[in-house]
Amino acid sequence: MDGQKKETIGQTKALLHWASNLCMEDIPDPVLRKAVLLIGDELGAMVASRNEPEVKSIQNQFFQHSTVSEATVFRGGREKTDRYSAAPANAAAANWCELDGGYRKTACHAGLYALPALLAEAESEGIIFGEVLKSLIVSYEVVTRLARSWQAPSMTLHPHAIFASVGAAIAVAAVRHLDLKRFSNAVTAAATLITVGPYDHAVKGALIENMWVASAVWNGMRSVDWAQCEIGGLESTLYDVYSTTLGFETRPEQFTTGLGENWAICDGYHKLFACCQYAHSTVEAALMALAEMPPDKGVMDIKYIVVETHELGLTLNNYNPETTLAARFSIPHIVAATFCFGHAEIEAFSSATLTMPEITRVRNAVKLRKFYPEQPMPYDRPARVTIEFYDGSRSVKQCLSAKGGPDRPFSEADILEKISRLTEDVYPCMASMVSNFLTIDEKYIDTPWDKHIDNLLKK
Repeated sequence: MDGQKKETIGQTKALLHWASNLCMEDIPDPVLRKAVLLIGDELGAMVASRNEPEVKSIQNQFFQHSTVSEATVFRGGREKTDRYSAAPANAAAANWCELDGGYRKTACHAGLYALPALLAEAESEGIIFGEVLKSLIVSYEVVTRLARSWQAPSMTLHPHAIFASVGAAIAVAAVRHLDLKRFSNAVTAAATLITVGPYDHAVKGALIENMWVASAVWNGMRSVDWAQCEIGGLESTLYDVYSTTLGFETRPEQFTTGLGENWAICDGYHKLFACCQYAHSTVEAALMALAEMPPDKGVMDIKYIVVETHELGLTLNNYNPETTLAARFSIPHIVAATFCFGHAEIEAFSSATLTMPEITRVRNAVKLRKFYPEQPMPYDRPARVTIEFYDGSRSVKQCLSAKGGPDRPFSEADILEKISRLTEDVYPCMASMVSNFLTIDEKYIDTPWDKHIDNLLKK
């Protein structure tokens, strides 16, 4: 066994030992509050897509084939199915409109991977909310450390495909209080069940991208079940999968450095724009330009729009998106919709926008360029938007770092307002429930999650 593999095995053992032994008392209140906001944010993302036709069809399928009523599918009301159907149904919904949060230090949507499985498990078993918070924080910490330790040399595989099953397995293993051996079995088993999901499928709009997490959370949950039957991988499985098989560079120091001190969930980001986060700096720059548009000019007076953006942003280069997913991963569409609608919310990415003549014209006027000079974190995802009008006048705006990350965080009030806006029609108490959770009061922390769901429909 070579030295790097041996070191990696030792480091992953230490990481999983920490994860399987973390206690609620070890977690500072500010970290718990971050977890509360993430739960509310992900629930909002689930509810937001309830009227998307494909999401409706997917969720209806899950209901058709289930005979057990264990866990809620968050689309309004209290419709319940078995936990292994509710989790993927909610995962597909949370992913659909690109309103879920992510992790700023590398490509990883740790909350999306953990929460659909975790909430379904907690509701089914009557687990208290404090245990949900702890298990979310554990999963977020471990899966982001794995994502930092194994980064693909290029954006070939989508992170949802290669980390979601592991994130779900960690969350469920933690909430079931598995011992270290079974915890490790669950994680190593889940790592062998990852999906080969090409990153460009998102840009090209293949809707199967929205289902990678749905499939993964089922795999993650079942990996925990199988671990409890003494089934798992090898102590070397994580290395074998990510280093040997996928060929990712290995950074063993990322596994445990600052563990229990620097909490990964505090480096997460929230989103108000319903599109890929790589384009959010572009949206902000476009909104600044729109706010200062001369009163005698409109969208039809624009000759072209140059968008200078970072390497990841340059991958969002689909000028003719054929699906709503493709539109959310297309800077030309994102810019065009932002100028035409005055925002980048769900409405700007509906199927109707794909063929709107005004949006099509502006899409074709967008030119993508590399942003220079390259910037260090947290300014590594910048954008500069230059508008040239037919009369020769120009407007230039730039955003070095989109709002929502740890360097420019949204306030708790911002996130609560987002949750309210997305959920108030069907769950009028959602935002106030999350607000109560932010107090970290024992009366909320010690209440079972299913009892909290009972309160969602109260006026």
